[in-house]
Amino acid sequence: MTDSIVKMRVLMRRCILVLILLPVVIAAGEAAGVPGGGGLEGQPRDLLDEPEIVKVETADRASFQRRFGDVQWTGAGFEGSTVIDRIPTREIRARLQKVFGDPTQKLKHLVDGDNFRPGHYIQFEYWFVINDEIPMMVLDIDGPFGNGLVFAGASRYVDLMPEIKRTLSGKLMDISELGEYEDHYFEINDRQWYLVRYKDGSFEEEEVSRPGTLK
Repeated sequence: MTDSIVKMRVLMRRCILVLILLPVVIAAGEAAGVPGGGGLEGQPRDLLDEPEIVKVETADRASFQRRFGDVQWTGAGFEGSTVIDRIPTREIRARLQKVFGDPTQKLKHLVDGDNFRPGHYIQFEYWFVINDEIPMMVLDIDGPFGNGLVFAGASRYVDLMPEIKRTLSGKLMDISELGEYEDHYFEINDRQWYLVRYKDGSFEEEEVSRPGTLK
């Protein structure tokens, strides 16, 4: 994981925003080809049909980072309000779990990394590729205590982001039950660890000591 992504997370943790509008550049060596293009050769496919949103599995993170390593990430294009902007993040997490399964990345996937600092990170990250060519990330901004999500996408596809966001919102709201999950979260202001879960129809945020094993 590059230092630029860590810096992006720090900025996110300090902001009380639904969207991050500050572009973040993720550098992965010298870029080849069209500036800002990275793995985005050619023009985007027509999204008149419903966008195909595919989650990046945990085991495929390195491949995603190589492919989209020099993308300019931005929150622009995601400003339009949808239903998921107005509901608690802990509920959205359960909806994401039901629709897409486990997050691409959680604290437990980062704890053994170089220079790990829990305050730099967040509760969960889902990485997606839309129509096999457009990268997108959704993340919590304040663990289980906020509303909505942070969205980040490739700047060259900014005009397509409203449609992609509406499609994702529709998928998440078109389910009749929520998915159970269990995460850890570190609240940086209070320096407090939490075990966060949805189980047996109830949401829980339990204060815990720094865990030896993260979930």
